[in-house]
Amino acid sequence: MAGMTDGWIGRALAAASLRRWSRAARNADTADLRVLRRQRAAARKLKARIDRLLFIADSRLALPVIGNQAFARPKDADWAWRPELWCAPLPVPGLASVPNQSMLGAEATLFHDCARSEITLRQLRNLREADLAAYGLRLDVLNFDGSYLSLAIDLPTEAATGLQRKHLIRIDTIVEMEKPLEIFARLNIRHGPNTEQIVRELPLHEEDICIEFDLAYTRLNEKRADRMWLDLIFEGPQMNQVILRDLTFSRRPRAEL
Repeated sequence: MAGMTDGWIGRALAAASLRRWSRAARNADTADLRVLRRQRAAARKLKARIDRLLFIADSRLALPVIGNQAFARPKDADWAWRPELWCAPLPVPGLASVPNQSMLGAEATLFHDCARSEITLRQLRNLREADLAAYGLRLDVLNFDGSYLSLAIDLPTEAATGLQRKHLIRIDTIVEMEKPLEIFARLNIRHGPNTEQIVRELPLHEEDICIEFDLAYTRLNEKRADRMWLDLIFEGPQMNQVILRDLTFSRRPRAEL
């Protein structure tokens, strides 16, 4: 039945209804008052439902699309990715009094050494017109008695497949915060028994934040690279709220000299 309503019968009924209301609008000036009163009551009921539909449709269609992997990336990128936390709804959207090494989703893990955790993590729906990511991540920290706080993002296997020292790894993010703090990004690359680490500070004074890690300055064993992850390290996070509106990764070969 639903298929018939959505098909040609439904379209024919909708067209007939539109013609009927168009005719009623044209004849409103001369219509019998009893007929006009009934039409007004029916039109008000219909208008309430149409207004509700338009409100919900405008709200939903204005939101970033769930699962969206579209974002600006270098033209010569051979790999690009937006983590699940920023593009798909999580089964558990948030954590309170987050213990050390707690995971939110399958890719993000929070590390800290607080004796008493006053930290919350929550996935939130992005509502801004400028957002491409469907979701963001909010980190709230009240009292903080630890010495470190970091969020680790596990990259998929494809990120390390075919990885070479000629590659540049690019991170793009959008960060909002209640008050200034420092955030460092540490890229970790495991190759065999060793792990290469490159640390960059995020330029938080910029609206769209972009950093690149140049693997030419590492001792990467290209044949043994098998895993990559990113640590976002928050310095002085107490009594602050940080929202990561988006986080994307891409990989490209450095231009040959």
